[in-house]
Amino acid sequence: MQARGYPAARAIGPARAPAQVSVILPVHDAEPWLDECLGSVLQQDFEGSMELSIFNDASKDKSMTIIEKWKKKLEGSGILVVIGGHESPSPRGVGYSKNQAVAQSSGSYLCFLDADDVMMPQRVRLQHEAALRHPKSIIGCQVTREPPNSTERYTRWINQLAPDQLLTQGVPEDLLFFYEHLRKGGGVVRVDQSLLLYRYHPGAATHSVLETTIWAHRVRFLEEQALPHWATFTIWNAGRQGRRLYRSLTAGSQRKVAAFCDVDENKIRKGFYCYEGSQERPKPRIPVLHFRAARPPFVICVKLDLTGGAFEDNLRSLNLQEGRDFLHFS
Repeated sequence: MQARGYPAARAIGPARAPAQVSVILPVHDAEPWLDECLGSVLQQDFEGSMELSIFNDASKDKSMTIIEKWKKKLEGSGILVVIGGHESPSPRGVGYSKNQAVAQSSGSYLCFLDADDVMMPQRVRLQHEAALRHPKSIIGCQVTREPPNSTERYTRWINQLAPDQLLTQGVPEDLLFFYEHLRKGGGVVRVDQSLLLYRYHPGAATHSVLETTIWAHRVRFLEEQALPHWATFTIWNAGRQGRRLYRSLTAGSQRKVAAFCDVDENKIRKGFYCYEGSQERPKPRIPVLHFRAARPPFVICVKLDLTGGAFEDNLRSLNLQEGRDFLHFS
C-alpha cells in the first residue's frame, strides 16, 4: 500500500467523497480466480471508506460477468466499485491497466491487488495503519505462496523458454517503480504478517518477465544504492544463488566480498570458493565460513519461508539491524 502521490482524477457525473483506500485491480481473462479475489475484498475488516477500482484489459472470458455480479454485493456493503476498460483485440499489459485503474480511482491510499490473488481480511486495515505511521513509505507484507514451492517451479520454467519466446517477455514495472521510489528518498515498511495469498500458475502475469531480467535490475540497484556504503561485505549463501550473485558483480564489487557464509558443513569444510571465470591472477579464493564466524554486513541470498524457519531463526539470533547490518537480495 502507498499514499497517492498526486491528486485523484475528478469524477465524471455526480460528485462523490474520495475514499480513504482504493484497491487497484487490473483484470485480464481472470475468470478462474475472480470470485475468490473479489470475495476477499468484500471480507476486509477495514472500517474506513474503501473503493475498488477495476480496469478490464480486453478480457475475452467471463470476467466482466463476474465483476458485475460482485459489484452489487460490494456496493451493497458500502464499497464503491469503479469499472473501466477497453475491448481492443489485444491486451495492453498489466502496467497500463494499473495506471488506468489508478487514474479513475479517488483514494488517498492505493492498495494493489492482482486478480489471481486473495487478500487476508486484515490486509487493508493493517497496511493502512502502517501507512499512517510511515507516510513516505511503501507498505509491504509477508505473502503465502500457492503452491508452496512455486518460486522454484517458476524459476525453472522461465529459464527454459526458447529464444523466440524470450522476445515476448515484459518489463518488471513494479520493481522499477519500487527502485525509483527508493532513489527519491522514499522508505519501505513491511507488516510482518502474511496478508496475501500469492498464486503462481501458467497464466500468471509473473511469467511475462524473465527471471534473468529481474536479477539484472536487482544487481544493478544493489551496486548503486547499497554497496558503495560498505568497505567489505559477506554473501550469506555459499550455494548456487550466492555464487551467482558474486559472478554478477562488477570486479570492484567482487573485491569487497570478504567471505561467503553458510550452514552447510560440506561447503564450509571446503573452505573457499574460487571463481574460475575471473580475469585476475591469481584467481580469487573467497573464504566460506559458518554464519556465526562471519562478519556483517551481509547480503542475504536465501529465500524466506523455504527452510521451515531455520534460516530466520539463525538470522534473528545475531541481533542485527536490517538495512545497516544486512539486506535481503533474494
